[in-house]
Amino acid sequence: MTDGPQTATPPPDEHARHPSSAPLAIHDMTVAYHRRPVLWDIDYDAPPGKLTAIVGPNGSGKTTLIKAAVDLVPRASGDVRFFGSAYHKVRHRVGYVPQRGSVDWDFPVNALDVVAMGLYKQIGWFRPVTRRYRDQAMHYLERVGMADYAARQISQLSGGQQQRVFLARALSQQADVYLMDEPFVGVDAATERAIVVILQELREAGKSALVVHHDLQTVPEYFDHVLLLNMRMVATGPISDVFTPENLRATYGGKLALLDQVGHRMTLNQGRS
Repeated sequence: MTDGPQTATPPPDEHARHPSSAPLAIHDMTVAYHRRPVLWDIDYDAPPGKLTAIVGPNGSGKTTLIKAAVDLVPRASGDVRFFGSAYHKVRHRVGYVPQRGSVDWDFPVNALDVVAMGLYKQIGWFRPVTRRYRDQAMHYLERVGMADYAARQISQLSGGQQQRVFLARALSQQADVYLMDEPFVGVDAATERAIVVILQELREAGKSALVVHHDLQTVPEYFDHVLLLNMRMVATGPISDVFTPENLRATYGGKLALLDQVGHRMTLNQGRS
């Protein structure tokens, strides 16, 4: 025991472990609903310029992670940064595509109006949407193959068409990172292919995307990285390193017969490479 006053060593800056270049950095985040934890101690850095699948069983917290990142649900603890800054400071750099089932499709707007909503950072609130911005919105509808439906009320569109419109709205923001919550659910094959092409174009442009995804068999085909989640982060990293039968069983509890199919498919693909 030493005499005299003691000088406490300042605690290390935990956020220094998260690079400011990370499109999304989550530090020790816990989220609870009615005091019941949904996510627990998530610590994660999204890789820049990559397509990342967020994978896990139902109720594992995938949607909650996305919503907590963009301040749609409160966090019990922890911190979230986009490119080193709080979400509200860089909102224009973040594109968000919600679950289709969470949207009020009876709201009286057409497809072009929905896409124009993504341009309000440029237009300004309560200002008219001029011809210039309507042309921009039409450009993004064309990009997702929905220009012919610009005047169609959104409730009159099919599920796949609605998903394309919301994707066009996110693209109109010209963001640097995109968070997409189950964009492939309930869409037709043509829409799924269109979404994959858009994701690939985003990656080629140096953008990042984190996508909640359920189809395990298409994860290696569509994505570069994976985040395996079941309340806690099970594993994360490049598909070739992390998307293994062992990690999938740790994520899903070994309950899915599909895991054996995925493992067999991955073994075949590795044998061909």
